Amino acid sequence: MARCFIVLFVATFVNGDFCLRDSCGREQEPASPEGEGGCGCDKLTRAAAEDRTASDEPAARYSAEANEERTGVQNEDETTLQNQMVWLSGGEFLMGTDNPGIPADGEGPQRSVHVDSFYMDVQEVTNQQFHSFVGATGYVTEAEKFGDTFVFEGILSDSVKSQITQAVAAAPWWLPVKGANWKHPEGPDSNITDRMDHPVVHVSWADAVAFCSWANKRLPTEAEWEYACRGGLKDRLYPWGNKLNPKGQHYANLWQGDFPAHNSGEDGYVKTSPVMSFPANAFGLYDVVGNVWEWTSDWWTVRHTTDPQHNPTGPPSGKDKVKKGGSYMCHKSYCYRYRCAARSQNTPDSSASNLGFRCASQKKQ
Repeated sequence: MARCFIVLFVATFVNGDFCLRDSCGREQEPASPEGEGGCGCDKLTRAAAEDRTASDEPAARYSAEANEERTGVQNEDETTLQNQMVWLSGGEFLMGTDNPGIPADGEGPQRSVHVDSFYMDVQEVTNQQFHSFVGATGYVTEAEKFGDTFVFEGILSDSVKSQITQAVAAAPWWLPVKGANWKHPEGPDSNITDRMDHPVVHVSWADAVAFCSWANKRLPTEAEWEYACRGGLKDRLYPWGNKLNPKGQHYANLWQGDFPAHNSGEDGYVKTSPVMSFPANAFGLYDVVGNVWEWTSDWWTVRHTTDPQHNPTGPPSGKDKVKKGGSYMCHKSYCYRYRCAARSQNTPDSSASNLGFRCASQKKQ
């Protein structure tokens, strides 16, 4: 599997810190705050920029029917997976915003969108669920095939960091870590033994599609995801309203402190948290914002029609897939993307320590 990693600047360790230099060795200013640099999550790209169309290969290969035909064994965890969904009665809602926090992300304009009824996972897919999928199918994630994936520098051990000499341009807190994957989120010296109820991370878009197919589900469209996020509330910032911490309570796993230097963990966590650790929205969905980014099925575009739409699915092709919800790394000063209207993107083969997913379905599970 070939990949091309093209950057204009290189970040290297200098006396224990990262220093951005151009190809002539001149020091550059670090990435500017939100609106310019952001948290760098959208910079974690593997593939060369080229238009791609969706492939049905993962769906065909890892569907429950195909797996049963190949192994003669039914999906033992099917009941568990199906019971973790809620039925969302479709309807019309206002998607996007006319007051974008990050205009360049294509958050606007606000437009009227109708979605049909559908099911949505109440929680992000967990390590336990993904472990069951891998055990049943033998699936190997793209991060495992590539041999590395992107990890936030602040959660790595000193021994792992000491082996890394290059970081992501414009976001030097992101490091490509060899041996990191969904089973070893922070590299070979880490594991998920005590994190089986945490959301699975280091999963690419294709990995997420394969899991959803195995579970007889699919990824939600961006419109479905945002409809679910809003929980029936009209024109509000967050799934619960406009106040980030109502009555001083934390409603999502986000960053508190000075990004990227210090996360105080005021909400109880400095990286992923167990699913359902924070209050659900009015639709009964947990961690719709914060904790980990969630893949959607849509290709990325920043141009949206103001005409009313019915079940929009995004453009037919593109370079990046849309992800929604923000993560435990989001802070208003750098990544104000934990709002329902907020959005970001990655190439479909990208993976990171704050990127996961949840599934949707049109059928009763």
